[in-house]
Amino acid sequence: MKYIAKIFALTAMAGSVAMTSCMDEAVPYSSTATQQQLGQSSKATEALVYAMPAFFNNFATYSSDIHYDWGYGSLMHIRDVMTNDLTVVSSGYNWYSSFASVNNLDSRYVTCYFPWAYYYQAIQTANGTIGALKPIEANLNDPQKGQLAMGYAFRALFYLDAAQWYEFLPSDVLQQNESGNNITNLTMPIVTETTTEAESRNNPRVSRDSMINFIIADLDYAEQHISKSNRGTNKTLPDLACVYGLKARAYLWVEDYANAELYARKAIDLGQNQPLTKDQWLSTTKGFNDMSVSSWMWASNTTKEDDVVKTGILNWTSWMSNEAQYGYAGAGPYNMITSELYNKISDNDFRKLSYKAPAGSVLEGHEPVIDADFAAELPAYSSFKFRPGNGDTGESTVGSVGSFPVMRIEEMYLIEAEAAAHQDEARGAQLLTDFVTTYRYPEYSIGANANVLDECFTQKRIELWGEGLIAYDYKRLDKSVDRTLSVNITSGTENLKTNGRPAWLTLVIPNSEVNNNKALKGFNNPDPCNKYTPVQ
Repeated sequence: MKYIAKIFALTAMAGSVAMTSCMDEAVPYSSTATQQQLGQSSKATEALVYAMPAFFNNFATYSSDIHYDWGYGSLMHIRDVMTNDLTVVSSGYNWYSSFASVNNLDSRYVTCYFPWAYYYQAIQTANGTIGALKPIEANLNDPQKGQLAMGYAFRALFYLDAAQWYEFLPSDVLQQNESGNNITNLTMPIVTETTTEAESRNNPRVSRDSMINFIIADLDYAEQHISKSNRGTNKTLPDLACVYGLKARAYLWVEDYANAELYARKAIDLGQNQPLTKDQWLSTTKGFNDMSVSSWMWASNTTKEDDVVKTGILNWTSWMSNEAQYGYAGAGPYNMITSELYNKISDNDFRKLSYKAPAGSVLEGHEPVIDADFAAELPAYSSFKFRPGNGDTGESTVGSVGSFPVMRIEEMYLIEAEAAAHQDEARGAQLLTDFVTTYRYPEYSIGANANVLDECFTQKRIELWGEGLIAYDYKRLDKSVDRTLSVNITSGTENLKTNGRPAWLTLVIPNSEVNNNKALKGFNNPDPCNKYTPVQ
């Protein structure tokens, strides 16, 4: 279809033939006759639909030589290492060190090319579904209308993720860009299934208000029609609960707390998802690798045939599971919770057993592990949260097959509590207390003098550690990163401290995009590098 060429200006990298060919392959239709065939059967559109969740694990979106270029999960990890919550043992194998130390993040480097390329190619897969089905909507059967709704839900997910990351908000060290233009609340250019190449080459960043209206419009269609196509047990596809969850996230982003609370509660009240139990959370074989658990609303899943699994080391399990001894994490760049956050978790809270207790702790030796001898070699605070598939620590074709969460029902409880607290502190405190005492540990209470919003933030940091979401809260809530509070930051270059939201939580647009889209000239985000001095 014509729109393959139209998106070129927004994803083209200088000299990258592989990128444009990947874009072409993402759209398996090319004629009016094909569109007529698509209108006859929901089976005919399945390839378009399944291209979207497949992109969660897309390998080498920009380059196979970059060992963080293995899909959506990598972007989640990038966001987490930028916060105060997840730190990685200093190692020559750590490909994520630039993101944690704020090094080489300006518009010339691949560190900013990869996220931009990934998100716009992911949007391309959603536009493929929408572009095939929207023009023949009048001829679609109900299951196909549900599939079109899934296309809108995926597009909303990708735009919501990226828009929050690229939106410029002033920080302690950067209030404007190098051109002196007012870019506050500018997000990114919108590309739809009908955007022409000429439009792409003069496509400005839209405001937060424009972006949220665009996203909500997509989600409104999804909300109306997504239940017409039954996803069954395949949680790699979104359902109505996921649409409600996306609306809750979107309204939280723009601080429409009444609607954020409303849609979080709608997701909960559907009743199809229940928070993880202690046994599910701490399982050494199924812990955080099994999308069949009731808690998970939306997930990514891999099979042994997927390219990311065939690489052996460039996949979620390799990077996130310290216990996968064949992977990157198990080879030295171990993932750790920061000691500052670990110390905020009650010893009565089973979630604390997801991390190796420091010597002398009352929890030392009580953490469920797969291989006790290997676990003994890991440093204190190392994570056991994400297990290799079936608990297999040695065989990548088994251990790297599994799932990671894109959305869990627990997030909805925490959005509801925070959103309520912004409107009525006492009501928010009660909702938070109800969640933690019911599902995490009954002894929990919010202190009489505690800041309820801070406590909501802390509980979200604990619950969603490693799941790529908390960076958005740091940015929205103007929270500081202070790594001097933790004893286990092993790289001196990462020992950074900010006064409010870190400048590095706003990504820079790559040079090639600015060169191909004249509306971006003078309107890029400023370079955050060399603006902070590591604390010695």
